[in-house]
Amino acid sequence: MTQLLDRPPSAPEVVLHDPTLRDGHHAVRHQLDADQLRAYARAADRAGVPVVEVGHGNGLGASSLQLGRARLSDDEMLTAVREELRNSRMAVFMAPGWGTGKDLRNAVKRGADVVRIAAHCSQADVAERHLGLLGDLGVEAQAVLLMSHMVSPEMLAEQCALLVAYGAHAVGIMDSAGHYLPADVTARITAIVDAVGEVPVIFHGHNNLGMAVANSVAAVEAGARVIDGCARGFGAGAGNTQLEVLAAVLERTGHPTGIDLSALLNAADIAQAQLMPAPPTIDSISVVSGLAGVFSGFRLPVLEASQDAGVDPVEVFFELGRRQVIAGQEDQIQAVVRDLQKAAPRTRGGE
Repeated sequence: MTQLLDRPPSAPEVVLHDPTLRDGHHAVRHQLDADQLRAYARAADRAGVPVVEVGHGNGLGASSLQLGRARLSDDEMLTAVREELRNSRMAVFMAPGWGTGKDLRNAVKRGADVVRIAAHCSQADVAERHLGLLGDLGVEAQAVLLMSHMVSPEMLAEQCALLVAYGAHAVGIMDSAGHYLPADVTARITAIVDAVGEVPVIFHGHNNLGMAVANSVAAVEAGARVIDGCARGFGAGAGNTQLEVLAAVLERTGHPTGIDLSALLNAADIAQAQLMPAPPTIDSISVVSGLAGVFSGFRLPVLEASQDAGVDPVEVFFELGRRQVIAGQEDQIQAVVRDLQKAAPRTRGGE
């Protein structure tokens, strides 16, 4: 296996988990087709990416008018990717309320090796039944806490300990809004590692403030062993941690990933050419979303609603942040826009 960088042979391995074909769907309104899924899955498999995650951006069962209709069904996506993976494991993601136990059984039947159950950062208990089901199905069950910046490190640790008790084989946090700085990550991952012992800890970053790679490295240094990254950062808002950059930085800092970096760079080129109109960028709205602590996937609906109503999207994001709106509450975008319209000062005499 060709490696571009030397690494110390005794360093602990980090498992890179690649949700390009799931989180990336947010950036293209869930419209990837089977050929696109297959092309990237083949390339990631050649590179030795340990886990390739696929699905609607919001996970199993989430294709809907509220969250966005995917071009392909869950079954079509799973089948396309499963057929291209020779070495990589296939993962899926599910948030209770959008997906069901039936969706989990179907995903496992179609070859999912790793299943992630997501819960809001203070609501680990909603994952208990589904984690129990995954134990019965005999697959690797992971659990992640969304919008994790909303609660303290201590609460995250308590919630992760509950997830382990419910049967999760790995637990961790998602920086769903791209709000963290490295010190924030260090405090939270350290608390979780202390709470769950030998159970692997997960970190999933977003790049709204340009800190995704640095935050991911901070997570590894604090003891996380499963780190997410997407090719070219393909994902919601300003994008995710950029996978190929993360792999190179981890190699440079003495944390082996087992990935062929040359082949991974090729996979990133394929992703840019075939999956996305352009790689994600940190624009003004992305920065505001990160500062306000608002889910990165709200970017496009906020911009559309704001433009239609003639209100400032910056004000919409900060108000959504004040209201602590989370994914699944997309209807609140329109409510905030209407409230801002009503509050706007009216001019007199046509001025």
